[in-house]
Parts: sequence; structure tokens; C-alpha cells
Amino acid sequence: MKKLIVITLTLFTLVSFKPDKPAYRLFDGEGKQVKYDKMVDALQEADVVFFGEQHDNPIAHWLQLEITKELYVRKDGKIMLGAEMFETDNQLILNEYIEGKITTSSFEKEARLWPNYKTDYKPLVQFAKDSGLYFVATNVPRRYASVVYKQGLDTLQYLSAEARSYMAPLPIAYDSTVSCYADMMTEMKAQGHSNANLPKSQALKDATMAYQISLNKQDDQLFIHYNGSYHSDNKESILWHLNRYKPGLKIVTITTVLQKDIDTLSVENQHLADFIVLVPEDMTRTN
Repeated sequence: MKKLIVITLTLFTLVSFKPDKPAYRLFDGEGKQVKYDKMVDALQEADVVFFGEQHDNPIAHWLQLEITKELYVRKDGKIMLGAEMFETDNQLILNEYIEGKITTSSFEKEARLWPNYKTDYKPLVQFAKDSGLYFVATNVPRRYASVVYKQGLDTLQYLSAEARSYMAPLPIAYDSTVSCYADMMTEMKAQGHSNANLPKSQALKDATMAYQISLNKQDDQLFIHYNGSYHSDNKESILWHLNRYKPGLKIVTITTVLQKDIDTLSVENQHLADFIVLVPEDMTRTN
């Protein structure tokens, strides 16, 4: 009877004190679990940090803000921000808003903001505004990516000088054998599509984001860039172009991946970035 009571109490204790259910775990590229502070230590030493997100993942967006705040303190305010979500022809209005020259309502009405701006990107813009940080609108206007998708990269040379000022200098470098572009074509063909201009339109985006980073990067400041994970995974896409525009930069990458089990990073998700934010696949989405 005494033994039965002990067993019952033990089982009750195990059930009552289940381990906390984590919202995410951090891993290095080799699949080893790492502490948050260790990751930030590495980010602090970089010239450029790329945070690759899943656009609708709340954990990624929360960590973007927390990491930015932490690096702002550690770098004594010597950081600058940039994002895929803002296009180069909106740089003026973004500057005006951050500098307090126009109202929030004017900015949000006139800028072409993503549907999840208020929940996911507004906190970053507000932090830049409150802290006096420069925020670079790095992405090419989507209308020009659409031109490339429909007609190819060569068409860009026929645009006006003003239009071309919103993108990386022509000609845009493109190598169809780079994995990020080659894999896109392979996936398209598997789905029954064959438009070879799709990866070229992505290359225009990547090149423009890379060019804007290289153009605005200051020697004494850490540049933090927020983008979809595709644009920095495997240190390709934007990084392939950035290494052409400004070689020798110390770059550290973060990516976000979803798994059912977040206790161990799967082999296929290793080496995607220097640090991997692993989130449960059933995590709530933001849009």
C-alpha cells in the first residue's frame, strides 16, 4: 500500500510539473542549440546582420525587435536598419516620417505598406523613429520586378533614368546556376510552370537590396536587414550580390524555420544560416 502511494504521488508530480512549452528554440548552423546571448554576441561583431523571417510568423517579428533593441544598446546606438518590406521610391516618405515631418496617418496612407505592417513592421519603424535611426527602404518597386517577370531583365534598359535610379545599376548580374535561382526553376517546372523570368525578377530584388545596403552602410555602424528567409538563406540571394558590390563584409545570418518537433533541428534545416530560429509549425500566424 505504501509503495502504491509513492508511485501515485510520483506520477502526480510528473503530470503536475510538465516542462514549459517553448515558443521557439535557437540553433547554430551545425544544429547545436545555443543561448540567446551567445547569438547576440556574434551579431554584435558583424558588419551586416540579415534576419530572414517567415513573413507571417509572430516569433520572428518579436525577435527582430528584441534583437534590434539589444544591439542598439550594445553598439551605443551605432546601428542602421533596412528592410525588404519598403521600396526605394518610398525612401523620402519613410525619412519624413521617422524625422517627424509628417504624421503617422499621412505615412500609413501614402506609403505602400504590407498588410501586416501594423503588427509586424510598425514596431521596428517606431523604434527607429524614437531612437533617431536611419531606416533604408531597400527593395525595388514591385512594378519593375513585374516588368522583368513579364519581359526579362533586358527590358530595364529602356526605362527612364528616374526609374532606373530606384534599382541596382544595370546590367543586373544573374547566374542561373546559383542554387537559390536554380532551385526556383526546378520547383516551377515540377509544378508545370516554365517562366524563366521569375528567378530573374527575384534577382532584381536581391541586387537592389544588396546595392542599397552597400550604398548606405557606414563603417562605424552595424546594418540590420529584415527580409524573407529566401533572400538570405544559404548566404545566397542578397548576399551573392552584396559580396559583389562590397566584398569583405563580416556578415551574420539568421533564418526562421518551422518544425513539428523543435527539440532537434532536422538535417535539412541545418546550414541554412549562422543561426536558426526554430518555431513550432502550429504557431499562430499574423495574417
